[in-house]
Amino acid sequence: MPEPSEPYEQGRAIAPTGAGGAADLAMAEARTLERTPGSGLEEGSTGPGGPGVGTGRVKKPRSLWSDAWHDLIRNPVFLVSALVIVFLVVISLWPSLIASGDPLSCDLAKAQEGSQPGHPFGFDGQGCDVYTRTVYGARTSVTVGVLSTLGVALLGSVLGGLAGFFGGTWDGLLSRITDVFFAIPVVLGGLVLLSVVTSNTVWPVIGFMVLLGWPQISRIARGAVITAKQNDYVQAARALGASNSRMMLRHITPNAIAPVIVVATIALGTYIALEATLSYLGVGLKPPNVSWGIDISSASAYIRNAPHMLLWPAGALAVTVLAFIMLGDAVRDALDPKLR
Repeated sequence: MPEPSEPYEQGRAIAPTGAGGAADLAMAEARTLERTPGSGLEEGSTGPGGPGVGTGRVKKPRSLWSDAWHDLIRNPVFLVSALVIVFLVVISLWPSLIASGDPLSCDLAKAQEGSQPGHPFGFDGQGCDVYTRTVYGARTSVTVGVLSTLGVALLGSVLGGLAGFFGGTWDGLLSRITDVFFAIPVVLGGLVLLSVVTSNTVWPVIGFMVLLGWPQISRIARGAVITAKQNDYVQAARALGASNSRMMLRHITPNAIAPVIVVATIALGTYIALEATLSYLGVGLKPPNVSWGIDISSASAYIRNAPHMLLWPAGALAVTVLAFIMLGDAVRDALDPKLR
């Protein structure tokens, strides 16, 4: 008898199952459905069976940073805090966009007066426009916060990363030094160190914050580097003869920097509040600088008669600190796989 013809699908034979034509037809239909649009499997894709066997086109996995950004843009907390921070940065760079007055122009005849047309926040004890001073105060606070955070993150990451990578004596020495700095109260240290500084610029305040702030970032970076250098890809690079600098820059740093970014983002709001605290106590920025801490300090004596003098700079400070803390929390949730 002639051999029964085997069913073919697009030039490829379908082996009979031995269970009859119905089973063979079902297998042929199943293979056809695997290649239908929308099934995730496309003609000509390469799979375990080789070219032509529909196993699906594998999508390239997203990196940690792209996955984090995908989560951030869908997080309303991140979007709100980012909008507030962008607005603060814009008015810090160009305060004249929303405030046309001079923050140092005062009229004693209008001292402690409330809201008036063209002066929505009223006047302070010297007759200066509270609205204008609040807007211009953002420049000082954001400048101090950003520069302090950059200095702390850079110094702490370098020292902590080197200690975690090399270990040994260097790690032990750095750990003891950080213990000493952790034992210094921040506000008390500011009162002692800044009280002897005669400069009236932001640099002494920034230098003080970097001096006392780097140990926290250093410990975070040290722990992240110790964890990253134990991964298999780092051990493979070491076995292949990669230099220490290459391993640090190409393999360890990209995978250890996420915790540093999270802590630095949250700390930025803390540094802004610390600058206001030191200026309030009289050891930070001093007049004629325009700062929320200076305005809060001068308004505290008139809180009963003219509460608006304290309300607006204190409110701006609170919103700014809260925005950076919320941004840091959102970044932490996006970069930490355990919180997903």
